[in-house]
Amino acid sequence: MSLSLVNQFIRLIEAKDLDGAVALVTDDCEYDNVPMRKVFGPEAIKNGLGAFLSPATRVEWKIVREAESGNVVFNERVDEFDLPTGNISIPVTGVFEIRDGKIALWRDYFDMQTFVNQMPKA
Repeated sequence: MSLSLVNQFIRLIEAKDLDGAVALVTDDCEYDNVPMRKVFGPEAIKNGLGAFLSPATRVEWKIVREAESGNVVFNERVDEFDLPTGNISIPVTGVFEIRDGKIALWRDYFDMQTFVNQMPKA
């Protein structure tokens, strides 16, 4: 159950359906993008994702491994984005806690330098 919810959430993000994605999180959901910052609640999550996803022509989060234990889902992913300035591919580990059928915690771990190295040089 939890695993299918997280996979549905990811598919909606890939489709850039942020309204659909945040409908799957609790009102107090914590999104901790570990090397960057935390935000709380559907609107803050939507705004944070939207700023990065809106210029992308393709978003694909390839799940390499995933595991579920009770109400917790872990996944190892490669998040790929095609942007007007080039492509970005970032290895990510995600942790999701489910409460009352919705995502209550989403924590992503990735190496910030890997991300920075792929950004266009000014």
